[in-house]
Amino acid sequence: MICGATATGKTRLSLELAGTQDGVEIVSADSRQVYRGMDIGTDKVALEDRLRIPHHGLDLVDPDERFSVAAYQRAAVSALAEIAARGRLAILVGGTGLYLRAVARGVTFEHATSDPVVRAEIEQRLADEGLAVLAAELKERAPSMAAATDLANPRRVVRALERTHLEGDRLPPSPAGYPAPVRWLGLHQDPEVHRAAILHRAAAQFEGGLLDEARALAERFPVDTPAFSAFGYREAFEVLAGRHSMAEAIAETARRTWAYARRQRTWFRSEPGITWLEASNAHERAEAELQAFAAAM
Repeated sequence: MICGATATGKTRLSLELAGTQDGVEIVSADSRQVYRGMDIGTDKVALEDRLRIPHHGLDLVDPDERFSVAAYQRAAVSALAEIAARGRLAILVGGTGLYLRAVARGVTFEHATSDPVVRAEIEQRLADEGLAVLAAELKERAPSMAAATDLANPRRVVRALERTHLEGDRLPPSPAGYPAPVRWLGLHQDPEVHRAAILHRAAAQFEGGLLDEARALAERFPVDTPAFSAFGYREAFEVLAGRHSMAEAIAETARRTWAYARRQRTWFRSEPGITWLEASNAHERAEAELQAFAAAM
């Protein structure tokens, strides 16, 4: 697994590693790259690289479709199981901490979906039948959800059962051996170098066709679509509306991206078990880690 803040070279490193090791596929863990048509602004891996190395987790939904951590978890677990069944290795790469945690740690996340009528019925059953009966039902109806629920906590059991009524089992049945062994590698950079890289990338995106991409998206979806709040797209729409110059849009995109990168760095520093590598010379160490990991599988 390759993690770290945006614009530290995670995608580039994953492609380099996949090119040096036979039988490797890449699974994206980026909450913006799941959207179709949002390619330049999300720095999505180029089509020619996707044809050369199998990729998963990209272009899963349209920008106006709801996509949750739980939905990503289902898609990623399924992809990883298929990769393992083919006898191949997976590199999970991205900067969306919740996505990575959901897959690597097996953490589950609740939807906002709720039905007060269903919940009231389950709460009445709790009073009438007791916690043990409901916990047993949860295990039967949704084993993966039950495994992630504190079955001694009545409130959590009620909520989990409510979700099974509304959504079914949140996770697909766990394949044999899942969750598989994971080795976390994190990329970091000197802050000033990182900030300069973010500015350079923002400029390259706008000069490389982001405005045309945003214009094409605006022809299909409302510009206030939540997915378009992502840095780069909001600024591109401002340019198209005549409210920003290109230079202003690049500067604002870089500012918002840098703020996001700082939050990512804080998040990942709190994650245990990450081996941190300096981004500028990470390849040799990362390749050795991958080879050792492959040999141990």
